[in-house]
Amino acid sequence: MAAQTSTANSSIRATDSLARPSLTLSRRFGAPPEKVYAAWADPQKLVQWFGPGEVEEGSVKADIDLRVGGRYRISFKAKGTYNEVGGVYRDVVPNRRLVFSWAWHSTPERVSLVTISTQPEGSGTLLTFLHEQFADETARDNHLRGWSEFLGKLESYLT
Repeated sequence: MAAQTSTANSSIRATDSLARPSLTLSRRFGAPPEKVYAAWADPQKLVQWFGPGEVEEGSVKADIDLRVGGRYRISFKAKGTYNEVGGVYRDVVPNRRLVFSWAWHSTPERVSLVTISTQPEGSGTLLTFLHEQFADETARDNHLRGWSEFLGKLESYLT
């Protein structure tokens, strides 16, 4: 099953393969790649936008060791529930790409992989967000909803 949605500013593609489900989101931002990249790479910036729509204000915490082999941990409260995710950076190319493992504290055995790529586009940035190696379609679909909200918050933060 594959689903695709397109608008002027973003597109979404969810795919199932013989391996494990994945999703790709593309979004254009009116900010330069350096600013978009910094929003993911700088913990002081990340805590200002990260999380779903119902995240409790001031609850987002981020610990980032931004280097290949470095670890990150991000936590937040939403709907009264504590959430924590973490992983290891596998590739770091400043202002261009971040690749990192992704595992929720509540399900550490479900490790997936996130790749964030930025490229200049006119006076802004095209961000391509790939999240792959989900345990199942339900996990992929839940993350699709979450990441769509997160990227909407990132857009607001960048403007």
